[in-house]
Amino acid sequence: MSAHTPDQPQSLKGDHSVSGLRCALVVSEFNPLVTHGLLEQALLTLEAQGMDRRELTVVWVPGAFELPLVAKRLAVTGRFEVIICLGAIIRGETAHYDLICDTTARGISQASLETGIPIIFGVVTTETVDQALERSTPGSLNRGRAAALAAIEMATLIRRLKI
Repeated sequence: MSAHTPDQPQSLKGDHSVSGLRCALVVSEFNPLVTHGLLEQALLTLEAQGMDRRELTVVWVPGAFELPLVAKRLAVTGRFEVIICLGAIIRGETAHYDLICDTTARGISQASLETGIPIIFGVVTTETVDQALERSTPGSLNRGRAAALAAIEMATLIRRLKI
């Protein structure tokens, strides 16, 4: 918590401190060229912030649709302060894309709200394979990196809210 003066509101924000942070990553096996890139960049980002890769738990699921259930199961164990969901949903020729995107996003959000554990949506949803690859290769657009940073910030914020 930051100090505040009577004329300024109190301000709370997470930071990128990973000291003692317990984190799990749930990763879709579908679209592995994309999801493996997301995972690798998430792991590198967490390591760069000071986490030991051996202290992380990575759980593989068949596809994006399965992410919410496994994330919730991990959250209710109490073993993790934050969970990162990584997947790739690429538009095809049917309505399947819309159904999977909506259901996955809603499920991840619901699991987080029901458990009180931050569950980060690191699922790439794109129109083309090229767009998905662009968001999963090393660089500033990598969504695995962004999800890892958001996870740390949310976990540290939740810690501060419990004080």
